[in-house]
Amino acid sequence: MGGRLWTIQLLVQTLCLTSVAAFSNGKVTEACGSMMPKHGHAPNTTHAPYTLSVNVTEFSSGDYIQVTISGTTYFEGFLLEARNASNPDSDAVGSFILTNPKTTQLLQCGHTPDSAVSHTSDARQTQIVVIWKAPQNSPAAVKFLVTVVAHYKTFWVKIPGPVVSQSGVTPIPPKPTTPSTTIKTSTPSVLPRPFSSVGCGQQKSCLLDPVGCDPEKDPSCFFLSFAPKGQTVVFELSGPSDGYIAFALSHDTWMGDDDMYLCVRDDSLVDVSAAYVKGRSYPQEASENVLTDVAWRLADGVIQCQFRRQVLVPQDPTRFSLDAQYYLFMAYGEAENGEVHRHDRQPLISSQQSVINGPAEILNGSRSPLLMKFHSVLMLIAWMLAGSTGTFLASYFKPDWPERTLFGQRIWFQVHRGLMILTVLLTCVAFTLPFIYRGGWSKHAGAHPYLGCTVLALALLQPIMATLRPPPDSSRRWVFNWLHWGAGTVAEIMAGFCDFVSKASDTDQQRILADDSEDSTWDAWFKIVALLAFVIGNSGFLISFIHTISGL
Repeated sequence: MGGRLWTIQLLVQTLCLTSVAAFSNGKVTEACGSMMPKHGHAPNTTHAPYTLSVNVTEFSSGDYIQVTISGTTYFEGFLLEARNASNPDSDAVGSFILTNPKTTQLLQCGHTPDSAVSHTSDARQTQIVVIWKAPQNSPAAVKFLVTVVAHYKTFWVKIPGPVVSQSGVTPIPPKPTTPSTTIKTSTPSVLPRPFSSVGCGQQKSCLLDPVGCDPEKDPSCFFLSFAPKGQTVVFELSGPSDGYIAFALSHDTWMGDDDMYLCVRDDSLVDVSAAYVKGRSYPQEASENVLTDVAWRLADGVIQCQFRRQVLVPQDPTRFSLDAQYYLFMAYGEAENGEVHRHDRQPLISSQQSVINGPAEILNGSRSPLLMKFHSVLMLIAWMLAGSTGTFLASYFKPDWPERTLFGQRIWFQVHRGLMILTVLLTCVAFTLPFIYRGGWSKHAGAHPYLGCTVLALALLQPIMATLRPPPDSSRRWVFNWLHWGAGTVAEIMAGFCDFVSKASDTDQQRILADDSEDSTWDAWFKIVALLAFVIGNSGFLISFIHTISGL
């Protein structure tokens, strides 16, 4: 008897636990009609500390409406539906789109898929934002209803929301209800769908990392786009982050005096704001609200935000004119309670944790950053001038000045050795500049970094081989001669190819305002000088190469 009683008690406890678990995970389709939780307790009849709000008062078929559930205290569960305002007991109408699938889920109430939204766990929340899509056969007026569970025994059923009416259709006046609700018309809206890379390079300019990714299909895609619209520019920013994503416009490649735009996650919301960075201090939020048409989206661990800004903002001197040339910095990091952590401020203007591989210049121009220009110039001097000259001397000047020496060695050898040491030193310095500029290894620069590493390795190998070379009369001397010549030749060819590959594959150059003007005068002269150095240097290399072959 005692064993049987224990079994019955265990069965009852199991059934109770199953029932509670079913509601805690939000699978409440059986409550679609009445919206009454199956908790075995009566609903609360006091004033609910929760409200429903929407961002429009009228709609047309196919429109998207932002619906927000908010409260002055936490809640653990909810069930949201939209119904015919003239018949609130009818089935749910329309369909919902989630902005945060981690905390919300779609349910089918009646015959319409995705016609209700509920929680995914009993985790505490204070606000939920979703999108409702008006159906083609929508009633003249729609009323939103929500049941909110503060705790298992404490809940409010069918808290009424505002009534929204079809444009041009006289809606049925909603019955007075308590509590009253507010319709927010000035708050940011929620994006109904992810951004897309469609139109990049045509309707809008885009920065993508990884190169070629699509934010609509790839949650790991970092994306920034900008499109001129009259006297304004529309920005789209997207990236995987649990805290914030941001970008900044800068006059140089260093931190300080930058025009910044942040999208910071605050629980289930995103705060979109303009800021200004002075030195290495916290960004100071703009005193004037300079952003319009603000919208955002949270889904799959991705923060997305969109806003519009005037090209000129005379009322706020910290906002840069968008009809000028700047460097672009983009970053992401952690945030807590809507505030970016201090140590996470640095990536906004530090290439060390930059999302896009280093800063990019974007407005009305196409200059490469100064560090990368130095990198190219040093590599050209090293291999097209010093390296080629050193090779030329070794090939043609060995018989000259047979009796003249410099520091105990023949002049040709000392000059050759000095030039090749200079080549190695310049290569080492040039090799470090991209790492300083990029803040690490560039993952999406194609073959350029691998060619550069090979050139450096061959350059360092040359003095090592020269130090270990056998005497001139050794039977193994020919092995050194061929290895020394071969390594130097391959390094010189790869160095020249590597430099011009980097020019052809520069993906950092972007523009905000459309400008089809030609390259700047500085860039044009730089290309001419680079071409002359390349031709002259390789001409010397070619002569040396032909002379060597003819002597075999």
